[in-house]
Amino acid sequence: MVSIRAGIIGCGKIADQHAQNILSIPGCEIVGVCDTEVMMAKQLCERFGAGGYFSSVEGFLLATRPDVVHITTPAESHLLLSKQCLEAGCHIYVEKPFVLNATEAEELIAHATRNNRKVTVGHNLQFGKAAIRMRDLVMSGFLGGPPVHIESYYCYNFCDEKYAAAVLGDKTHWVRNLPGKLLQNVISHGIARIAEFLDGKDLQVISVGYTSDLLRKIGETDIVDELRVIISHGCMSAYFTFSSQMRPALHQFRLYGPRNGLLVDDDQQVLIRLGGTQYRHVMEHVVPSFLTAKEYLCNCMRNVVGILRGDLGMDAGMKVLIESFYRAIRGEGPLPIPYREIVLTSKIMDMIFNQLELAKGQAGTGENAKSHGNNLQR
Repeated sequence: MVSIRAGIIGCGKIADQHAQNILSIPGCEIVGVCDTEVMMAKQLCERFGAGGYFSSVEGFLLATRPDVVHITTPAESHLLLSKQCLEAGCHIYVEKPFVLNATEAEELIAHATRNNRKVTVGHNLQFGKAAIRMRDLVMSGFLGGPPVHIESYYCYNFCDEKYAAAVLGDKTHWVRNLPGKLLQNVISHGIARIAEFLDGKDLQVISVGYTSDLLRKIGETDIVDELRVIISHGCMSAYFTFSSQMRPALHQFRLYGPRNGLLVDDDQQVLIRLGGTQYRHVMEHVVPSFLTAKEYLCNCMRNVVGILRGDLGMDAGMKVLIESFYRAIRGEGPLPIPYREIVLTSKIMDMIFNQLELAKGQAGTGENAKSHGNNLQR
């Protein structure tokens, strides 16, 4: 097996997960880490036994010459840092959000292609155990044809997230400078799952966003934390829901076909097969419930085995994504996320944020955003 020399730029909290997963892959090592705050780089280096720590990207790339660099910095720096690494001959894994907009996404991918390097983005939810089984069932024809309807839920609990408290408590936080603010740093997980099943042509997107009463009560009017999106594409439709208030705080993906449906719960790591058969008379009140209970029981048993084997951690999807990307770097498989999906995710997010900004301008400062729609054609 060809060894992979990995480096990390950006040594905050998420970098720990990257480091752990890199070191869990046979033949991989962390040759260096880099952060403008040298103490952050030093602590990550010491805890994970990296080859060295740096505060200068130029010095880091020159001294360590990594095969791949994981970029885990704030999103506004992703394009510049990615180009710098590509030009130094490195492949790059970019944390979400990929870049600031679709134009930058296309520019970055084109730059990678010119330099004969590979790129991926940290949409690790698509690589959880349940999500992989879902994809296999879709490919086997379980839905009975192409999806007719898709639903993606990605919720956020302000009460449980230290990161959210930091954003709300700091009016200068870097997230507030993103085109989509909090939404841009979070929703790409849910949007990317929808983009996987779209070809990108003739899409219509309608968005409704507003600031929840909870945030308004603490004086926050700038951050949109409730978002509903409808996407239509020919004879297929999709809904996306982001909420900081609904409970349970779902992280789910649902696919409905002409024959059957599928439900993926990322928190519980379960995949539920939703049968499309309708039973006669009172049996409709019994058989579907029995079959659904059986589905959950089988998932429970599978997850117990996964936990005992140690392959069902909270960041298991990230490990699979990194492994798949490294195989692509070695020439042993395709890229885990096609470039088409990366760009389409950015385009849909651009449309959402443009609509919310337009609605905000029309409603006036402090008013809730109203719905707008536009088309995406290629």
